[in-house]
Amino acid sequence: MRAVDYTVIRSRRKTVAIQITPDGTVLVRCPLRTKDTDIRRLLESKAAWIAKHLASLPEPEAPFTQEALADLTLRAKAFFPQRVSHWAQQLGAQYGRITIRHQRSCWGSCSCKGNLNFNCLLMLAPENIADYVIVHELCHLVQHNHSKAFWDLVAQTVPDYAACRQWLKTHGKALIGRLP
Repeated sequence: MRAVDYTVIRSRRKTVAIQITPDGTVLVRCPLRTKDTDIRRLLESKAAWIAKHLASLPEPEAPFTQEALADLTLRAKAFFPQRVSHWAQQLGAQYGRITIRHQRSCWGSCSCKGNLNFNCLLMLAPENIADYVIVHELCHLVQHNHSKAFWDLVAQTVPDYAACRQWLKTHGKALIGRLP
């Protein structure tokens, strides 16, 4: 077996598990008293499985250049005001300023003053995903929390919002990971 870098995470669990993260890190989760020799033996016995899963990971894409981010920002500045206006009319929501950012932690946000922020990386997502984020933030101007009433309002406007959230969970890290 070719040597594979791995990280051991010991905890009060009862079983040993091997996990491969999206960035290709091999994690071995095991009970506190598991011997290093037992871990190496397990890794050797699972070498083919590990190699198969590491080979199936997508190649990491190069980070965005400043020019690419500037282009995405320009596109977002043209896209978001039009779409926000459309959805705000549907929801009867009043909003303030729209700002475009390159954020690592969120796709959109709103302030208590009604100002909206959107991640320029949404320009790389399907349009319905950007629309979901817009609706989500506008719904916060009506319901200032994540209560059942909030999610009901989101669902009335974007019935497939759960699929949109799943798309962001599945594909979002790869986009955000390309920020310089």
